[in-house]
Amino acid sequence: MGIDPGLNITGYGVVRVSGGQFQLVEAGVVRSPAKAAIEVRLTEIYSGVVEVIEEHRPDFVALEQLFSHYSRPKTAILMGHARGVICLAAGSAGIPVKSFEPTKVKKVMTGNGHAPKHQMQQAVKLQLNLNEVPEPADVADALSIAICGFHLSHNPLFG
Repeated sequence: MGIDPGLNITGYGVVRVSGGQFQLVEAGVVRSPAKAAIEVRLTEIYSGVVEVIEEHRPDFVALEQLFSHYSRPKTAILMGHARGVICLAAGSAGIPVKSFEPTKVKKVMTGNGHAPKHQMQQAVKLQLNLNEVPEPADVADALSIAICGFHLSHNPLFG
């Protein structure tokens, strides 16, 4: 399971690997009310992630590593809160969490550590043999994190 953490929209994607082929199991977003208090928003994210984990019981949760531009430290702090409740949801279920830097995910998926969103969406479409690119971009990001997490966990050449 891959998760693209966000305070407004948290993308998630559950994939299965069979015979070396990736299959989409489920993907979507957990939304939190933008104008609500932080504790309400975090509870919404936590509950949504718990629901997906309980339904699919993934082997691990692959999560985008926090990065920050020093010009926006408040964003990094808020993202840290979202990552925290996601880690809590996984940890409470006994599911290990693996974190990956966005540039590493992009490099594994496309060969370019600075690939644009549309290129990532196209890579996910190809890897999962989908008819359309995943929308919104948060879902494509979560699926790419899940795929990357599998590659980096099972193939030393990607590490």
